[in-house]
Amino acid sequence: MPGSQTTDAPRGRVALGMSGGVDSSVAVAALAAEGYEVVGVTLVLRDAPDARDAARAAAKVCARLGAEHRVVEAAAAFDAAVVAPFAAAYGAGLTPSPCVGCNAAAKLPLLLAAADEAGCAHVATGHYARVGALADGRYAVLAGLDHGKDQSYMLAALTQGQLARLVLPLGGMTKLAVRAAAAEMGLACADAPESQDICFAPAGYRALLAERGVRAEPGPILTRDGREVGRHTGLSDYTVGQRKGIGVAGPEPYYVLEKRLADNALVVGPAAAAVMGRAEVGPVNWQAVAGLDAPADAMVKLRYRAPAVPCIIVPRVGGGATVRLREPQPLTAPGQWAVFYQGSTVLGGAVIEEVG
Repeated sequence: MPGSQTTDAPRGRVALGMSGGVDSSVAVAALAAEGYEVVGVTLVLRDAPDARDAARAAAKVCARLGAEHRVVEAAAAFDAAVVAPFAAAYGAGLTPSPCVGCNAAAKLPLLLAAADEAGCAHVATGHYARVGALADGRYAVLAGLDHGKDQSYMLAALTQGQLARLVLPLGGMTKLAVRAAAAEMGLACADAPESQDICFAPAGYRALLAERGVRAEPGPILTRDGREVGRHTGLSDYTVGQRKGIGVAGPEPYYVLEKRLADNALVVGPAAAAVMGRAEVGPVNWQAVAGLDAPADAMVKLRYRAPAVPCIIVPRVGGGATVRLREPQPLTAPGQWAVFYQGSTVLGGAVIEEVG
């Protein structure tokens, strides 16, 4: 297939996480071309018709490409590892990034368990990233070669044990090449649109929060000097750094600067105030290094689609770190992940707890 090199050397069995979409479908062929015997594994993460449809679509792809297919019922495990913490984080005033935690806490553990049951030494996903085996024996995620689609940020929470068994067959391909390969194979998903929504909240995250008992209590919108300029509909409806949709007018546009739980206040200010020079992060999941015992220069992504910017990582006692930005950056909401890089290699990542 385009973008892959065939090999005559068998590589053993690999359990591939399959959603039924174009990426995981093309990954079946890419892995087979690399010499793997592919077992497609669809994790049913919600007891819903669309999740069942995805499993059937994945089964059809596997049947067409000569791969075994298995279905794993995982709704309860997914809820405990991803959905419940997501709702709790919003209730605590954060804006979580669920996909990063999901890959490490739900999808990879479930896929590894399915791999063990199926006799597979390796697991694989359709992420646009690569796994690097480093000279000192450690493993790290590397950025995908398609910079516009790179998903290395989403894999920053993976552990050494998970990375040691992970294969990422699409890391050296572009999205355009993947769609072309799907079309060449006659797969119905070749032109399927990209998924943009939170997979476990088809009705939107506000509806999910309401179901989980996270109440949106109206309260004051305040400027930094304490002046009330309006009323908000509930802190969970807003994100630090947000500009549009706040619902108040001023001499210049307001940005959300802080969500203050103590008095249920949304603090806003002008663009000049909506910048950050540092971030405090929680315990870092290190990949390329075992840890830091002194400040280190790196690049950091403060959101999934944000560009990597220069920073100094200052380790703190207890495993967290202060991230000092070389230049002020637009505010990032606490709850997002800060992912550190050296070149294309992920050093590690951590949840942002505070910005300043």
